[in-house]
Amino acid sequence: MTSEEIRKRFLEFFKERGHAIIPSAPLVPENDPSVLFTTAGMQPLVPYLLGEPHPAGKRLVDVQKCVRTQDIDEVGDNTHDTFFEMLGNWSLGDYFKEEAIKWSFELLTDKENGFGLDPKRLYITVFEGDENAPRDTEAFEIWKKYVPENRIYFMSAESNWWSASESGPCGPDTEMFYDITPEGLGDISKEEYLKADDEQKVVEIWNDVFMEYVKKDGKVVGKLANKNVDTGAGLERLAMVLQKKNNIFETDLFETIWPAAKQLTEDNRSARIISDHIRTAVFMIGDGVIPSNTDQGYILRRLIRRAVRRSSSTLLPVVKAVIQKYASIYPELENESELIEQEIQTEEDKFRKTLDAGLKQFEKGEDPFILFTSYGFPFELTKELAKEKGIELDEKTFQEKFKAHQDLSRAGAEQKFKGGLADTSEQSVRYHTATHLLHQALREVLGDEVQQKGSNITPERLRFDFTFPRKMTEEEKEEVEKIVNSKINEALPVNKVVLPKDEAERTGALHFFGEKYPDQVSIYYIGEDLEHAYSKEFCGGPHTSNTSELGTFRILKEEAVSAGVRRIKAVLE
Repeated sequence: MTSEEIRKRFLEFFKERGHAIIPSAPLVPENDPSVLFTTAGMQPLVPYLLGEPHPAGKRLVDVQKCVRTQDIDEVGDNTHDTFFEMLGNWSLGDYFKEEAIKWSFELLTDKENGFGLDPKRLYITVFEGDENAPRDTEAFEIWKKYVPENRIYFMSAESNWWSASESGPCGPDTEMFYDITPEGLGDISKEEYLKADDEQKVVEIWNDVFMEYVKKDGKVVGKLANKNVDTGAGLERLAMVLQKKNNIFETDLFETIWPAAKQLTEDNRSARIISDHIRTAVFMIGDGVIPSNTDQGYILRRLIRRAVRRSSSTLLPVVKAVIQKYASIYPELENESELIEQEIQTEEDKFRKTLDAGLKQFEKGEDPFILFTSYGFPFELTKELAKEKGIELDEKTFQEKFKAHQDLSRAGAEQKFKGGLADTSEQSVRYHTATHLLHQALREVLGDEVQQKGSNITPERLRFDFTFPRKMTEEEKEEVEKIVNSKINEALPVNKVVLPKDEAERTGALHFFGEKYPDQVSIYYIGEDLEHAYSKEFCGGPHTSNTSELGTFRILKEEAVSAGVRRIKAVLE
């Protein structure tokens, strides 16, 4: 049974039982700032689970796009992924456990209208009860009508209690697992079942959540106005079982993606990671996310970078394969294909430069702090590399060094140099670093006649004065913004070197001509090394350690100060 047939059969089964088919919500939640992505089918429906009437009625069914990254280190095994499609049906104060369990069993085992699975290979778990809710004997008794009692197991809240976040609707669930071993496990004890689950000999294929409670700040505080049913069946795992594969990457969902990934690496686990991460990245960008250093953009950036590290050449064939596979189901991917390809290619090109330099230093045993500050090598990536080699990194020491570095930079600045800064707060330091990027970007766009005439920096904004004979055009301002943000996104290290004044001048570092400098001059440069740095200026500090700390740069205003001198006011968001 193909993935297209699975989607269609699922929707039709519940449509015949009075459910309205609703479209997938976007991956980025529209009205829920508590989470970065839609992680479950229930998330977009929370208002209706809390009692608000849904315009389509009390019975719903859908296929929802989801992203979860809490198990990112597990991707590469048989069943874990970061993007998945969740098949779900819903009762909003209508039917409850009896109908939900009956229909779950029918859909899974009915050969004509369902998926035709062997009921003798099904194993069921139900909630064992705790201080929040009693043991779910009702679900246990219902399941006994369909499955032998010795294949139904009571489990703790850790596995059989569902809530999407620390606050909102929640409740006990019952989960369905399927035996995928060639010979069949037969009747097994709870301990044998747990071992089989751990060894991925049985896989979870469906989950019925009985939402009748509400949580606040992690604690159950009462019951919902209505008893609701929220079910979920992961399409990838269903396809794996129905297509008789032992992993999701051999299903038809990856039929064009996996071969493209295999061209980039000889290692199967790496090919799986590339397949999964690029599939997720394509869907994220298709829903409006772009790589950045914060929130959704940071997750996207991390996924692309993890894929880059495991690939021998460009990821573009994998990107195209994902779009080709899913465009008929999700037309937004084809509509945004040019943007998707461009964003992933740009991010890949940036990171490969950082990756090559950082990997060489990592192999030499370089300190993670030096790798980050001098080579722009993300600590998370250093940690992953170390784990692969069986090395345990001391994250606490890294954070202590990083904080000490920031404190030292600011303390020295307070004693020696203000550089137009109102203070040496964290935000002012970010703005100071941004002025260096702005200065160089202005010279790129407007020419070398641009020279700094002064600056004024507060925690709220930067003001930068420079020589130029005319008003900047909108196109020029946009280009400057684009350049500054691209350098921020490249996560370039910010370094300092102290040189004799004559030698410092020969480096080409920008400085105020005619200014009296001491015999030893500090140069701050942004880039991997002084010779090839993007920006280098005579400066006493303080600065961030890496451009990735800055945020998004935006010009608010460009205006005249005096004849031949212009002023830019800008913010970091």
